[in-house]
Amino acid sequence: MNTNDIASRLRAFASERDWDQFHTPKNLAASISVEAGELLEIFQWSRGSEDWSGVQQQPVRARVREELADILLYLIRFADLAEIDLEQAALEKIQKNSEKYPVESFKGSDRKYNE
Repeated sequence: MNTNDIASRLRAFASERDWDQFHTPKNLAASISVEAGELLEIFQWSRGSEDWSGVQQQPVRARVREELADILLYLIRFADLAEIDLEQAALEKIQKNSEKYPVESFKGSDRKYNE
């Protein structure tokens, strides 16, 4: 995935519509949260609580795909305007998590690092 290309397309999309004025940190953060809530709503009544088979079935798969795309687009737009390199941030977070959750202490465990 080329997030720089997506960010560039989103910049043009927003500029053509004069939407930059609405893309504030609060509005974009709220939009990410709203879209994540819409993803969660798909699974509200236990669908997907046990395994991934329900996500493979249409029309659920189409809805999940749409919500994931919405979340990703808002996230890329936020990072672009905030001048945050998402790839670097993600790689650093993976490293930080590997230090917080060493395999020998957390393999097969769902407890939090401070528990």
